Amino acid sequence: MTCMDDPTTEPELPPAPGEERYPSLALVNTVIALPGGRFIDLLGTVPAAKRWLVERDLAPVDTDLREMCASQLRSLREQVRALFASRTAALPALPAALSAVNDALTRAPTAPLLLWDDKTGPYRATTHPTTQIVDHALATLAADAADLLTGPDAERLTACGSTPCNRYLVRHGRRHWCSTRCGDRARAARAYARRSRSGTG
Repeated sequence: MTCMDDPTTEPELPPAPGEERYPSLALVNTVIALPGGRFIDLLGTVPAAKRWLVERDLAPVDTDLREMCASQLRSLREQVRALFASRTAALPALPAALSAVNDALTRAPTAPLLLWDDKTGPYRATTHPTTQIVDHALATLAADAADLLTGPDAERLTACGSTPCNRYLVRHGRRHWCSTRCGDRARAARAYARRSRSGTG
């Protein structure tokens, strides 16, 4: 398996259906399988992980993200992916995946803290060291995943039906592909299979 951290080496895929509503779906889809056993990891480097968080308003632009924080984000991605896989295959959830998501859910404080300024007096605010920013991002993504898995769209959560694609989507109608490119590839594969069968008969 070859993993490429630089997504600029391949044409960019459009967001899968549902990503605009569910950031956890976008998170899971940040590892993209390509033909030939290659993968693109959109969170593979610290700058890439930071860019992904900033683009989704999960971290301010000036966040000093470190590898440990990027690693926590990638780890949550794998656990949420495991839960999506369990849900779409109607299998029991892996206890470790469930634990990781619940742990992320409880990491962020639920209320702004009471702070005190010597000149202006008391005020409420959320402090923003990097770890708290990341904890808040992880909690937000975990909560979103929990909402998707328990909400009305859970029945429509599905894996892309085009090999080797590994992305998930919220299905609309009968469409089982995350993109036009995957749909075209699946149709071409079916046509090839039909031709092969008719040629051997």
